[in-house]
Amino acid sequence: MGSGFLKRLMLVSALLSVLLAGAMYLGISVGSTGSNFGDSMRLLLTDKSVDSVQEAIIRQIRLPRVMLAALVGAVLSLGGLVFQALLRNPLAEPYILGISGGAAIGAIIGIILGLSYFPGVSIMAFTGSLATLLLLLAMSSGQALLKKDSLLLSGVMVNAFCSAVIMFLISMTRDDRLHNIMFWLMGDLSTANIEQVGFLAVALMPCFILIFWLSNIMNLLLMGRDMAQTMGVNVKIVTITLLVVTSFMVSATVSYCGLIGFVGLVIPHLFRIILGSDHRILVPACVLGGGAYMVVCDLLAKILPSQGEIPAGVITALIGAPIFIFLLKRPRQ
Repeated sequence: MGSGFLKRLMLVSALLSVLLAGAMYLGISVGSTGSNFGDSMRLLLTDKSVDSVQEAIIRQIRLPRVMLAALVGAVLSLGGLVFQALLRNPLAEPYILGISGGAAIGAIIGIILGLSYFPGVSIMAFTGSLATLLLLLAMSSGQALLKKDSLLLSGVMVNAFCSAVIMFLISMTRDDRLHNIMFWLMGDLSTANIEQVGFLAVALMPCFILIFWLSNIMNLLLMGRDMAQTMGVNVKIVTITLLVVTSFMVSATVSYCGLIGFVGLVIPHLFRIILGSDHRILVPACVLGGGAYMVVCDLLAKILPSQGEIPAGVITALIGAPIFIFLLKRPRQ
């Protein structure tokens, strides 16, 4: 790694870290009960107690939720980046292969069975994502797995099947669990607590490190399978590894927050326009920038309605869809 690359990596990471920190501070300071910038600063910088009600709101409700939003944004953005590299298609994202759909099926079954969100629904969601991945690998046998069109079309079919199963499960639900399922499907971060978020962060950190370690190999994959193989890359092993790791990340976050779209579609595409196509820069940029974007979207979901709140997935769709249309219409350089 040259000194120029390291300086650029440090600069991008520092700027986006500041952006993420600012977004998280806003997230814990502003909510439906009002703004508490002073209380938030005192809680972060000192051990002095503030009003007990405000302290409980900040520590037990807002802080876990902000941390979960940052993790969800990081995972979905990074998952989109990985799929776009594997498929060499800017339209790819974590949902394109049906991985999140499979996780959603597992989670919905867990909700219908009355399991707790953790570990019951989480385990069911991961089981569903693994089953979907195995189905996808079975549909794409041998060398066809490595061909972007085959993998993409297989993912579209699997995703359509998962959507049909989700609709069937919803139609079979008649009690108050139907409301929980519908709200969860739109993306819900309100159930976050600090213990579960901490466990999720510990589980995701090795995935982030592994993908960053493979970031230069993803650069080679963009040049094509044959070129990557001539450079000494075992394309099949790398592809399967990235698929499994990304599936684990997405299923873990889906089990906590439900289906949230357009983050993995827009953020990697936007950063690729701004920062270029070097995945050694894009991986940390998507983790930090995607986290900041999701925190801001969740903040808007809390403060925009006069009463209650909007599911975070609705906000990401309302913001992400027009942005992505603009990016698609943007002339290629």
